[in-house]
Amino acid sequence: MKLQFLGTGGGRFATISQKRMTGGFRIDDIDGKNIHVDPGPGALVRTHQYGLNPRKLNLILISHCHTDHYTDAEVLIEAMTQGMTRKAGHVIGSDSVINGHGDLGPSISKYHQSKPKVSVLKPEEEIKHENLKIRGIHTKHGDPTCVGFNINYKGFNINYTSDTEYFPELAEEHKDADVLIGNVIKEGERKIKGHLRTRDFKQLIEEVQPKIAIMTHLRVNLIMNNPFQNTRTITKETGVRTIAATDGLTMNLDQYLES
Repeated sequence: MKLQFLGTGGGRFATISQKRMTGGFRIDDIDGKNIHVDPGPGALVRTHQYGLNPRKLNLILISHCHTDHYTDAEVLIEAMTQGMTRKAGHVIGSDSVINGHGDLGPSISKYHQSKPKVSVLKPEEEIKHENLKIRGIHTKHGDPTCVGFNINYKGFNINYTSDTEYFPELAEEHKDADVLIGNVIKEGERKIKGHLRTRDFKQLIEEVQPKIAIMTHLRVNLIMNNPFQNTRTITKETGVRTIAATDGLTMNLDQYLES
């Protein structure tokens, strides 16, 4: 089972500047399936850059309808469905992504929804795809339909916060996470509504105690201010190995599946 980051930047200015790539991440060979999560700008290009095959995707997960999370979804759907010639694959997204919500979306056209299986995922709901279970996790973000993801394979849990601010119930949402992937926008005291700071992620890690925690979706200032120092401190203070993902980072998750 392989986790690979096709982009670790987040927010509008990191996306515009491409200080870090913004292609989301892939989980490959999980029960023989390949998943692309939040395929933002450049996801297709980075897929090829890192030697991955977009035509071998089985699932595309999109947490909400902001451009740094969905921009390349339609072209990946075209790849997954062999150029829109076959019924294939499964797209799971928030209500805003699939149906639209207020001024947001939809971000997947009716045409691109016509070939894959399409499911709307809401918090606390669970969707099964063969041996995989994907549960929606509550968030507090500017897109009110935004969901995090719990991907469960035979009791092994990969959790993704998506974009959210910290709230008291967040740890309960992620309580069984073996691998915790957090979108962390900044460091310091000042809050940004709808987003996690490094200190928020540290608190979440302390409460959840995953086997490993990974920080991604970094804002420009955090990228420039050495995110690795933050994760070294979090590791020391929580006792949980915490890393700041870099573009192209590949991790073998089998070691955590077996431990």
